[in-house]
Amino acid sequence: MRKLFIAFAVLLFIAQFAAPQDRDFSKVQMKVTKVSGSIYMIQGAGGNIGASIGEDGIVIVDDQFAPLVDKIRAALKDITDKPVRFVINTHWHSDHTGGNEAFSQTSTVIAQENVRKRMESGGVAGNGGSIHFEDKPASKAALPIITFRQDSSIHLNGEDIDIIHYPSGHTDGDSVVFFRKSNVVHMGDDFVTYGFPFIDVDSGGSVKGMIQAVEKVLQSLPEDVKIIPGHGDLSTVQDVRTYLQMLKDTTAVVEKALAEKKTLEQMKKEKILDKWSKFSGDFVTTDVFIETLYNSLTNKKNVGLLRHN
Repeated sequence: MRKLFIAFAVLLFIAQFAAPQDRDFSKVQMKVTKVSGSIYMIQGAGGNIGASIGEDGIVIVDDQFAPLVDKIRAALKDITDKPVRFVINTHWHSDHTGGNEAFSQTSTVIAQENVRKRMESGGVAGNGGSIHFEDKPASKAALPIITFRQDSSIHLNGEDIDIIHYPSGHTDGDSVVFFRKSNVVHMGDDFVTYGFPFIDVDSGGSVKGMIQAVEKVLQSLPEDVKIIPGHGDLSTVQDVRTYLQMLKDTTAVVEKALAEKKTLEQMKKEKILDKWSKFSGDFVTTDVFIETLYNSLTNKKNVGLLRHN
């Protein structure tokens, strides 16, 4: 039974994030939402796109899957005839960087330096346990050509766009993007609304890093800011506070179980996170999140690649 669960979890993860060639994107529709000021949000399949649109051109944050590039361009065309000048990647996963190769023909791709390193080398992404996959090296054209260690800024459309690195949260290359004038922030996958988050332990992510990142971002935000999550609908500061409290509380429960020398299987059997079952989703179930926290807190990572038997 456990083998069946692991196989299902791996297949679900690959279907969601790692195998665009196996998905039917023909029926995906782009939903465009005016957020505030010059900022829009585009939802399709994969990570949410943030877009600064004005007379100077377009800056987009993330670009979903490669097969969706034409649909993304069409959605932008409905707003403006201006070109996409810059693409910012919040992290390296292909549901956020898949359009890089196409957009790089006419745009400049920017990301934290670890994003380029992981895209260039490829490697394993996963939660340190049952969910993991091998991502092949990206093409040269898909790689960010401007990278930074801690922060960078773009000044376009009368907007100050600050890109700040928050290490070791969702991955080791996470960036949060602040649109200062429009009072909007794109949090990448450090904040999602589908329930328990996926923490890529195998790519340097950790629950403690995610908690620290979300805390620091919240400290800098006004109450009326509009928040674009990595996945899900437009959110508020209170939504992020609720999410942060869940991260802290569930982490504390698993830390207590570890201090009591309980095994991962005991934690699952005792259903130690049942209090937060409303966050359990089709992607990251309660058991998968227990495993994620366990692996993150004990620094357990997958050292090999996914093998197909």
